[in-house]
Amino acid sequence: MILPDGYSDVPAGKIAAVVTHLEMTARPARRDDPPGSRTLRKVDAPALHWYRDLHRRVGEEWLWFSRPRMSDAELAAIIHAPDIEIYALVVDGRDDGLLELDFREPGQCELAYFGVTAGLIGTGAARFLMNRALELAWSRDIRRFWVHTCTFDHPSAVAFYQRSGFQPFRRQIEIADDPRLDGTAPRDAARHVPIIE
Repeated sequence: MILPDGYSDVPAGKIAAVVTHLEMTARPARRDDPPGSRTLRKVDAPALHWYRDLHRRVGEEWLWFSRPRMSDAELAAIIHAPDIEIYALVVDGRDDGLLELDFREPGQCELAYFGVTAGLIGTGAARFLMNRALELAWSRDIRRFWVHTCTFDHPSAVAFYQRSGFQPFRRQIEIADDPRLDGTAPRDAARHVPIIE
């Protein structure tokens, strides 16, 4: 369906975001790590409660709702798949960042989930995490590394991805049930996206 130019109504109880897809087809120049003490830890076959907690702490403010809506079996089928790699950013002994790489499509890698907890935004932790993501993705035999983000995400997300070497190539509109109305997310999450009931 093609939306007409101008305004289109979004029904009450729904949310709508503009999704930007970005990609790179060659490894970018390496950027220096910012100062600070942090490490990356690979998590093989992550426990569901651990994954759900970290995913919530990183993504709830940005309305990451698809994974929280999955059953345990659906979630396990993805995060335990052999071509999915999950990493935790560890700061002061605590898992405070999520990196999920999806190598299921031959020749490419999707940056499926990427983010740090609110207290780490602006500290250089995301730059450190992206440097590791680029190293890990391009250490494999891929021709394309891609990601998508949306207008619910941090306002600097698109610019951050572009500084990292990604180029926008596609835009979409996503409409979904508001996760704050069905209990998937708390009602006070994502105050930058008003609830319309």
